[in-house]
Amino acid sequence: MKPDTAGGSVGMLLGYARAGTDTHPLESQIDALTEIGIEPTRIYSDGIVAVSTGQRRPGWTALLDYARPGDTAVVIGVDRLGRTTREVLASARDLADRQIGLRSLREGLDTDDLAGAMIVGVLASLAELDGEPARLRPGAASGSSVGRPRALDDDQVAVAERLRADGQPVPTIAATLGVSRATLYRTLAERRSIR
Repeated sequence: MKPDTAGGSVGMLLGYARAGTDTHPLESQIDALTEIGIEPTRIYSDGIVAVSTGQRRPGWTALLDYARPGDTAVVIGVDRLGRTTREVLASARDLADRQIGLRSLREGLDTDDLAGAMIVGVLASLAELDGEPARLRPGAASGSSVGRPRALDDDQVAVAERLRADGQPVPTIAATLGVSRATLYRTLAERRSIR
């Protein structure tokens, strides 16, 4: 491995370019990567690939096959890591698992600094959560929801609906149930939208 010429880490800089829309032409990505000192022979690229064909990314695969721990993958923007959020997260996870750094020129993201390493760590964690079976996610097994508990249970909501149907004003019903008017309005509106 040779010293990194564009930063302080030891390892090779490996460029990755992925064609997309006209705003991200492949040639301009490759030019930008060579301008920061990446050897043209170490820039891997993938052309426009139809999602429907199910083709893999041979350039990305070649970069991962060549890279060693301590190397850094450099992209123009994190969106070049994949076509979808899931693919971007999985690519970030792949790099983190292989101890390959990531540098994104547009976002100024670099795993050589603490903030950049933390961001890529979060991306990798999100990829792990995304692949986690639903039964292992918090609240999924019990059917409960994540977040604050509901202010009114189903019985209280039924009482509120009955009182409202009988013509009671919302402030009176809210005081009776011990909740704010806003909570009662929101709960009643949610119930109407479910029906």
